[in-house]
Amino acid sequence: MKSYLKEYFKLLKFTRPYRGVLALAFLCMGVSTIFDGISLGMIVPVSDRILTNKEIILPSHVPSFVVNLITKLNELEPLVVLKGIVIVIIALFLFKGFFLFMQNYLMNVAGQGVVKEVRNSIYKKFHDLSLDFYSKKRTGELISRITNDVSLITHAISSSLAELIYQSMQLALFTFLAFYLYWKLALVSFVLFPLILFPVVRLGKRIKKFSFEVQNKMADLNSLLAETIQGAYIVKVFNREDYELNRFKKINHHYYKFMLKSIKRKEMLSPITEFIGALGAVVILLVAGKEVIAGKLSFGIFGLFMGSLMSMIKPLKRLSKVHAENQHALAASHRIYDILGEEIKIIEKHNALSINEFKGGIEFSGVWFTYNEEEDFVLKDIKLEVKKGETVALVGHSGAGKSTLVGLIPRLYDSQKGRVLIDGEDVKELKIKDLRSLIAVVSQDLVLFNATVRDNIAYGREGATDQEIEEAAKKAFAYDFIQRLPQGFSTVIGDRGFRLSGGERQRISIARAILRDAPILILDEATSQLDSSSEQLIKEALYNLMKGKTTFVIAHRLSTVQKADKIVVMDKGRIAEEGDHTSLISRKSLYKKLYDLQFNV
Repeated sequence: MKSYLKEYFKLLKFTRPYRGVLALAFLCMGVSTIFDGISLGMIVPVSDRILTNKEIILPSHVPSFVVNLITKLNELEPLVVLKGIVIVIIALFLFKGFFLFMQNYLMNVAGQGVVKEVRNSIYKKFHDLSLDFYSKKRTGELISRITNDVSLITHAISSSLAELIYQSMQLALFTFLAFYLYWKLALVSFVLFPLILFPVVRLGKRIKKFSFEVQNKMADLNSLLAETIQGAYIVKVFNREDYELNRFKKINHHYYKFMLKSIKRKEMLSPITEFIGALGAVVILLVAGKEVIAGKLSFGIFGLFMGSLMSMIKPLKRLSKVHAENQHALAASHRIYDILGEEIKIIEKHNALSINEFKGGIEFSGVWFTYNEEEDFVLKDIKLEVKKGETVALVGHSGAGKSTLVGLIPRLYDSQKGRVLIDGEDVKELKIKDLRSLIAVVSQDLVLFNATVRDNIAYGREGATDQEIEEAAKKAFAYDFIQRLPQGFSTVIGDRGFRLSGGERQRISIARAILRDAPILILDEATSQLDSSSEQLIKEALYNLMKGKTTFVIAHRLSTVQKADKIVVMDKGRIAEEGDHTSLISRKSLYKKLYDLQFNV
């Protein structure tokens, strides 16, 4: 129980920005609860004064103001009492309905507000985390965190928290009435309370366990959906529709089974608590009924007492259901806190230096890097100096560490040992936005957004004019095919540029880098998806763009790097050799072996 409360209060931390709204909602619940008590109290005058025309007989310990009120009711004619009660009931339910609406609306304001804040926090965290985090997580799993898990928290705060407070207030009210009217019998009924509590706690633990499994399977479903939707082309051309469908059905079936197990245990709570409550009511009916028959208690007071006891069953049922639902939310909360608690490795120092221009050069000084401290280093003792305006080509086998090396410049990752220096300053000492504003990237992993061509080209330069965007497109030899699109630059290109060919997507990506006009360029297989007819034109455009800029070119096709000022050959995370094309090809070097293999020399 202690652990449960600790986790639950941790979940409620999400509600801090909405404490005022929640306090007002709780106040409305309190007023609604009072009206519930008054509504139940109408049993007494209706039963004793109106239906049976008998006097109301009270317990001996009733306060004097209640005695005075009952005395006046006993003196009134039944018809007068009836007319008065009709007016009271109409007003009562009118006000009760208003406060009930307000409490539900305010709780939903808080609940939906929490959803907004939590989703914003998770999404911000996604952007704060370095790229090595994404190498360990599936896309669908992360999507599940921000959609499914957050939705479960919403329900726990907007509905379950409202039920928890409101039903607890009602339980307290009806318990007070029962004990106040006939404490001995009320005490007997509470002997049964542990019998209700035991299955609630026991089943709640099982529900939480199954909830973890349900949410894990939902993450698996989201991951599979993301993979197969993005890879629809491969799925179709390799005739793997049936295979993917069977994968989906298998995961969906597991989700279905765990969901049913969770539902079965949750639905068991209600009949169990209701049955135990009914047993208590039967015992009370037997004992208290004798009191009424003996004339020691009026029928109305007996009805109020029984009504109080029976009214306790509903809050108990609701609270047991809330407990079950909270187990789902606590499991979701745990998964969300896993993301929010993830260590941010790329941290900007509070006194970080501003950098607005690139003057000198870039140096890698004894750099070591690994994605996982338990694995071998991907980069090992990298020492490399690049002067301003130089073009450096990074070549080597796949997995040699080329892309990882250039990823250290904009701090997509941070090295574990050594330093990356720009103009003599460690990149870890610079403001991240200033640093990245000096860099433009064209990657082999083409990332285009489901937006217009214009928006995709202007993505790296806010406020660019239409003329500047069109000029960049011309330099990237993209202008002509863009003009042939249905709406030209206003054409929406689909998710990841799905409506464009590979070469067209690459040229838009190059146009984006051209428009950014940053002093440092990173070209990671920038010509890998160009068709042969436009490849040479793009190469010329890139060579012109690279003039006066410091450029890192990663290329597997060695024909694209021969004009580089310096060629750096990487092998198993180390720099094996460096020099220009002529010097490397003239000796027995790894570069020459790669060159000979590629050109069948």
